[in-house]
Amino acid sequence: MAQMAVIFGISSLSKAPLPQGMSDHFGHSLGYAMLAVLVLRALAGATWSGITTVRSLSTVIFCTLYGMSDEWHQSFVPGRTAAWDDVAADLRGAVLGAVFVLILHIINKLWPTKT
Repeated sequence: MAQMAVIFGISSLSKAPLPQGMSDHFGHSLGYAMLAVLVLRALAGATWSGITTVRSLSTVIFCTLYGMSDEWHQSFVPGRTAAWDDVAADLRGAVLGAVFVLILHIINKLWPTKT
């Protein structure tokens, strides 16, 4: 998945290229929120009817495990370290991304669009 490759690539750098004023934890949360949206979409088969609580929870678990593996990978990069607070930021982003999709799913059920 492209987002996973982007995360891995950024973790391979000695210093993350964050925009001016963006905190490291916000960057983690944003990246993993995007990953969660994409993973949940894939698990749902790109359909609204495929969005379920179980798939959302599976998405959060998957993204968090990927965040843990990425922190481990980062521990081998000169100038970088593995940190549990970064994993917590990844988890927070994954939850926010999954909840965002769930909210969109609920809105779509209440007010379906015509196709």
